Amino acid sequence: MSRYDLADLEWRVIEPLLPNKPRGVPRVDDRRVLNGIFWVLRSGAPWRDLPERYGPRTTCYNRFVRWRKAGVWNRLMDAITNAHDGKVQMIDTSIVRVHQQGATGKKGDRDHCLGRSRGGLTTKIHALVDAKGRPIKLMLTAGQKSDIASAADLISDLPEGAMLLADKGYDANALRNAVTERKAWANIPPKANRKGPICFSPFLYKARNLVERFFNKAKQFRRIATRYDKLAENYLAALKLVSIRIWLRGNESTP
Repeated sequence: MSRYDLADLEWRVIEPLLPNKPRGVPRVDDRRVLNGIFWVLRSGAPWRDLPERYGPRTTCYNRFVRWRKAGVWNRLMDAITNAHDGKVQMIDTSIVRVHQQGATGKKGDRDHCLGRSRGGLTTKIHALVDAKGRPIKLMLTAGQKSDIASAADLISDLPEGAMLLADKGYDANALRNAVTERKAWANIPPKANRKGPICFSPFLYKARNLVERFFNKAKQFRRIATRYDKLAENYLAALKLVSIRIWLRGNESTP
């Protein structure tokens, strides 16, 4: 068993959530295929370098793409993250460099969340995590987009009475008003140019490091730390699979 493979506890959670195939030719072993997908995500190796023990590389890649198109990975993440602790939520972003393999799209093609800056092509991950630093929602934009660009969509399900933690990049009246409309509280430090006092607790703000810890855990998977995928949909699907793994391993270590 490779150290990247699913543990028995992880597989017991995932297996019932996968699509059934009651008729026709039996599907190639799902656990072996998922282990192959996670090996690629964790190692950062090209699909063609997948070890033989995981079966044909085309099977693993095609299953990854086909189930992404069918919404399987989205449903899997929704089911697993449904148990999140929504009383405190944190929002933040992280920049990811795009490898030259991921920058081969044709000019005028649809948006692949690629942005150009002094460091080259980048993609920005927008994440909303719960009180334990576990991801609830994930979005992608081009790297040069502002941090607050996707905030309204990420907090659309913020529950009543919750507290949202964010850094100064999210100090905007529009976001504060959106949080207030949901009868929640935005604990965001004010920018230096903000006029008028606001309610802010430095003590509670200390917990915001949990969202940064999530990014650190996600980027231990090398295909997340560097974007090799040309399609933003594939990169986001990979990020969601990694997030599922973070959830499962976090629950496994909980006494």
